[in-house]
Amino acid sequence: MQDRARKFRIAVREFAPFETAIRQQWNDFEQQTQTGLNLEAIPFDLHCLHQHLFERRGLENGDWDVAFISTDWLAEAANGLLLNLAPFLEIDPPQDYPRGWHPSLLQAQAFDAQILGLPYHDGPECLIYRTDLVDESNLPLTWEDFHQLARRLTDARMNRYGTVFAAFPDGHNTVYDFCLQLWSRCGELFDSDGSLALNTPAASEALRYYRTILRDSQAVHPRSGEFDSVQAGLAFARGEVAMMVNWFGFAAMSDTVAFSSVKGKVGVTRVPRGTPGAHISLNAYWVLGISPASCHQQEAWAFLRHCASPPMDKLLTLNGGIGCRISTWHDAEVVKLIPAYRQLDELHNCARCLPRFPRWAEVSRVLDRMILAAIHTDRRESELLAEAEQEIGRIIRRDE
Repeated sequence: MQDRARKFRIAVREFAPFETAIRQQWNDFEQQTQTGLNLEAIPFDLHCLHQHLFERRGLENGDWDVAFISTDWLAEAANGLLLNLAPFLEIDPPQDYPRGWHPSLLQAQAFDAQILGLPYHDGPECLIYRTDLVDESNLPLTWEDFHQLARRLTDARMNRYGTVFAAFPDGHNTVYDFCLQLWSRCGELFDSDGSLALNTPAASEALRYYRTILRDSQAVHPRSGEFDSVQAGLAFARGEVAMMVNWFGFAAMSDTVAFSSVKGKVGVTRVPRGTPGAHISLNAYWVLGISPASCHQQEAWAFLRHCASPPMDKLLTLNGGIGCRISTWHDAEVVKLIPAYRQLDELHNCARCLPRFPRWAEVSRVLDRMILAAIHTDRRESELLAEAEQEIGRIIRRDE
């Protein structure tokens, strides 16, 4: 117990820019505050992080003082698993809070009067493309345009493919793709009354398109089924992909990492739309939250506030993460290094988050299985959607 009292423990999402930045931010914080605490920042992959925080009750037990929390998990954590930061924000907010952030980065963590975290890493989905291969006047507006252009840009002899998808069955990336396909066709997972409405024409068309393009070897990187979003982003940086719909952070990475073969050739624009449809972006971001059982709550808040300061937000960005402050997006040094930051405001203007549902992790696993069945079998879209709708309905009814 005495040893724990001297430690400040952070559960970190495994990602080199996070791991580097959080230690540098702590060192800067400790130099200023001299708390005498020893940082213990432990990185976990996505599933292990969720397991340690929720299944192993790490937040509830105070195993961690601070944790990286995906916005996908906030509804699950809203039942007392994260400290309400509203009183701290009322008394001692970060500089320029809240107007220093785009409104789309302040919504997911707000539950009635509670604020469950501060934005840490941002970067909505966008179309990322090579400017040496795709002219700005020829950018695809619709998904059909995107598919046809991907076919034209594929040259397997050069190990270059028109596009790539993160289709690894992890319960996340295929679900993000499906939601983008659905929303960009003016479809929804729930109707206006809040009832599940998955088996719809828009959802059927979304599933049909996704299975069709993923099966097209003349358009898609052959290892898409093995890739998560990080691996897809790395393939783009290596020059194996001409364009992709992925998180903004991979555009920034491709313009900065040493091994990138596409530096200075990275453009970003809006995600294509359906016909009919609308340009929509998905915003899933990371916040820093505090365990309500932390034995260092005051220090934890001071550290979150420190990370949210302009210098520390910029530090994260220069380490390869995506800062959340508007001041970082317009910083001259940042924009010179990564010109794509000029588009972040526009991308956030059409960004939306996934539904806030406490059992979303279970729902996403059902959707993931449905999408994988579409890719790997010839079952009808309507049949797969109806089956998933029934299974998700049972999950929802358990909470009623």
